Amino acid sequence: MRKRRRVTPAGRARPLAAGAALVLGGAGALLGLAAGSAQAAEVSFATHCVPPAGIDPVDGTTKVEITAPATAKVGDTVTVVWKFVQAASKNPDIIDLPANSVQPSGTLKAAGAQAADIAMQGPRENPAIPKGGAMVLSDMKGTLKLTTAGAVTLTPDAYTVNAMSTDTKCTPKETVQKAATIEVAPGDGGTTSATPTDTATSSATPTDTPTATGSASASASASDGTGDGQTDFTGKEVDIPYTCQSPIGEKKATSPIQINAKKDGGSFGLTVQFKKSVMDSPADIPAGSVKPSMEVVLGGADKGTVHVEGPANSQPIKSGDPIEIPDLTGTYKPGASGSSTLSPGVLTINALGTTTTCKPDRTAVSLTLDTTQQASGASGGTSTSGGTSSSSSSASGGGLAETGASDHGALKALGLVAGTAVLLGAAVFTFMPGRRTR
Repeated sequence: MRKRRRVTPAGRARPLAAGAALVLGGAGALLGLAAGSAQAAEVSFATHCVPPAGIDPVDGTTKVEITAPATAKVGDTVTVVWKFVQAASKNPDIIDLPANSVQPSGTLKAAGAQAADIAMQGPRENPAIPKGGAMVLSDMKGTLKLTTAGAVTLTPDAYTVNAMSTDTKCTPKETVQKAATIEVAPGDGGTTSATPTDTATSSATPTDTPTATGSASASASASDGTGDGQTDFTGKEVDIPYTCQSPIGEKKATSPIQINAKKDGGSFGLTVQFKKSVMDSPADIPAGSVKPSMEVVLGGADKGTVHVEGPANSQPIKSGDPIEIPDLTGTYKPGASGSSTLSPGVLTINALGTTTTCKPDRTAVSLTLDTTQQASGASGGTSTSGGTSSSSSSASGGGLAETGASDHGALKALGLVAGTAVLLGAAVFTFMPGRRTR
């Protein structure tokens, strides 16, 4: 008995074959569109990172993926994305990094038909990173306006990681391979292939460095009130550059400061004001954990220092909220008769068991008073505030000329949140995969 063989009619086979061809053709078209619109390539390179002062340089491997259009034309402004597949570090077994406390920035090199440094920056967005966990950095974006037809290559270069208000600068230790190529065709220069959103225009966030402006009521000299009954004296705002020594090393910073006085008998109540909050809190700070003080330097007829201090923060400060710098107050009892000057001096911040001491690189007179010598006054020694003797260290004489401080960044919340942000941020890059170098 022979088996029957089932035969499929040719007319039925053709539609199936045609359908398959359409599917394959459609997939090919989709692949072609994807390749033409964007490309992504991963490169890795040995990296040398320099943490804040006081911490050894470290070495690791960086892996990044660069996404850019495969084709464009002259006149287009293209958006490029730098994705960190692997940062050159892990969070050491020291602290847990809070969410949204780490921000990357860097440079992408364009070469070939067009050479340029593309500034890249990512948002301060990261999950909470536990001790020993892998560092998670946000994607960085940048834009490039295409000016020349031909092949433009894109290669990752140096980058900076800002964590808890400190910078770690990382540079390649080897020649980095190109990560993407844009084929640029001639164009009319009137179109853009991508509209950038939240794209950094510089590789680092500029520091808002205040300048000394003074005020209409500020005066380089003031009456002691004996003639016209004046009791309130307003100083002028001066920029003071500081060198701060924290438990992890040295950092330079600048702050605008104003000294005001109120006459009370033969003495003066002093108020030292930091004119603006210059940073948001990089982490949650508990109440009562930050307390600043300063030694106001006397000059002219009088000599010595006057101790002023501010209250500890009465409320917790949440991450991302502005850090308000409190007024520092104390009492100045003149030790000499004549024209006496008052200038910002040594700043000390105690926080969470740490001490940060900031000494002025140079100071400037904020207020001048006509004084009358008082018994046990400041001349030849120091004034006291609330029975507490002031520090014996002081800046140079209060009569120094005001010179400004354009070469320093703004003072970060009274010495970088009293050293806590410095300590936390520096710890991020204390350890890296691979061999450590000194």
